[in-house]
Amino acid sequence: MLRVEGLGKIYGPGGPADVEGTGPEFGRSVSPSTGAVVGCWDVGFEVAAGEALGVIGESGSGKSTVMRCIAGDQTATTGSAHIRTVDGGEADVMGFDPSRRRSLRVDELAVVYQDPSEGLDLHVSAGGNVADRLTAAGWRNFGDIRRRAAELLARTEVPLDRMDDPVSTFSGGMRQRVQLAKALANQPSVLLLDEPTTGLDASVAAGVLDLIRDLLQETGVAAVVVSHDFAVIEMLTRRSLVMHHSRVVEAGLTDQLLEDPQHPYSQRLVGAARG
Repeated sequence: MLRVEGLGKIYGPGGPADVEGTGPEFGRSVSPSTGAVVGCWDVGFEVAAGEALGVIGESGSGKSTVMRCIAGDQTATTGSAHIRTVDGGEADVMGFDPSRRRSLRVDELAVVYQDPSEGLDLHVSAGGNVADRLTAAGWRNFGDIRRRAAELLARTEVPLDRMDDPVSTFSGGMRQRVQLAKALANQPSVLLLDEPTTGLDASVAAGVLDLIRDLLQETGVAAVVVSHDFAVIEMLTRRSLVMHHSRVVEAGLTDQLLEDPQHPYSQRLVGAARG
């Protein structure tokens, strides 16, 4: 459903030549010659339908940059991201114009952000946020839209007596549930989750993780889960990438990465996770 090849993003002056002198072996992501920041470089992976791939690393490792380039929130410097389209074809989303990008985000690809305000209008009701995505896809009948919104909110465990309340009145965990309902409204083929439980209390985060795991199993969507937390990755994914200083330093089955990490950085991450 999703195939990423040679993905790279550079912030600031310069271009691909500024990659020289950066990466894990140099211990930095900033070009020593121009000061350009290498957000990510030469990242590649595939995700099948019904599969969840983890991308793990500390803050600044490049994992969220990868997600935002695929989503279209940022423009990649180089590389491609091919997605299976609703008509059964395949298209490189990096080459889409803004109009096609918007259509992609309505029909085929959805994002759940760490900060719900990036994915929701906090001044609109829970039902209204879901309805926005449905109407963008061409839904016009008010009754059908409301029924579908109620169905999705119920599935993501948002109380229906709160359906017409502004999302600004919701807790962090409840906002994430509304984000999930909105993201799944049009049955996307690819779902990107960026630190979906960061900032939530442990008990709330556990409930959101349980919900995400069940939804991934139920919908068969191809998912990419970005997190700094191995516990999140372990619960949701089967395969994972580890990123450090904008590069992928290790990839493999999630349980093997946890049990026998090979790269020194992966070993430090696992050691920290185990306390």
